[in-house]
Amino acid sequence: MGLFATYQKLPLGVHYAAGRLMALIMKAIRYRTAVVSDNLQGCFPEKPRKELRAIRRRFYKNLGRVYAEALWLGGCRGNKKKFFDKKLFRTEGTEELYRAFDKGSVMVLDCHCGNWELTGAFLQGIADAPKSNFTEQDVAVVYRYLHNQKWDKRMALIRCALQREDFQGYIESKHIMRYVINHKTQKKIYVFPNDQYPYGVSRGMMEVEFFGRKTLSMDGGLRLAAKFGMSVFYLNKRREADGTYTVRLSKICDDASVAGPIEFLLQEYYRRVEADIRETPSNYLWSHKRWK
Repeated sequence: MGLFATYQKLPLGVHYAAGRLMALIMKAIRYRTAVVSDNLQGCFPEKPRKELRAIRRRFYKNLGRVYAEALWLGGCRGNKKKFFDKKLFRTEGTEELYRAFDKGSVMVLDCHCGNWELTGAFLQGIADAPKSNFTEQDVAVVYRYLHNQKWDKRMALIRCALQREDFQGYIESKHIMRYVINHKTQKKIYVFPNDQYPYGVSRGMMEVEFFGRKTLSMDGGLRLAAKFGMSVFYLNKRREADGTYTVRLSKICDDASVAGPIEFLLQEYYRRVEADIRETPSNYLWSHKRWK
């Protein structure tokens, strides 16, 4: 077992301590401070600077916890009980998801709130619940390939730590269209992280309003949902005051092929993301250059 793998297996409390240290280091070296400050000022022009600085401090603390929990999750590989015994999250809206999956494939639009690196673990918990009507093999999560091949493989092991060794649902974004076509006769739950600025290789993008500002968004997930008649859900992961998460699924439409224009559905997704961010501003990934 390598040093990194050994570190991952340390108790969660040790990882949280390291996460707090990381947050202090990020603040000290001013990690993307200009980007974070510009984003916060642009989204909350009505807030005084003192409040924006407080949100920024809490953001770095949250980011340290994101890394800490992700590394610890990697140490739970092959041991789902270790993760679930911590009771890090509770879910809302899962029964509606189960009902939608009874009828056909589902498109879940994810966002970078809370801890997005735990999405696979949260979904595993939803799939393993007593009332669930799907398994992890029915789930396909889209990701963007990291240019560093070593870290790309490492992050795959972390994000899919609770899945079976033969899990085939971790799909690089450029392969998702082929995957959907190849599995069009099967019911699937597709998970798209949809709130980042479009990748340079993105073929589909659309202008939306987000915090009163015009910006481009990827629209590939919704176009697939419309093409194949999927229901669409929004997934939010809110970190609560006690450090746990509320993982909430809320339906946007029953059938994207007849629900109206893609523009309307995409804007509704961003409306919900914005509402959740306004409720807990430090919960979002402000270090990403969302508005260009």
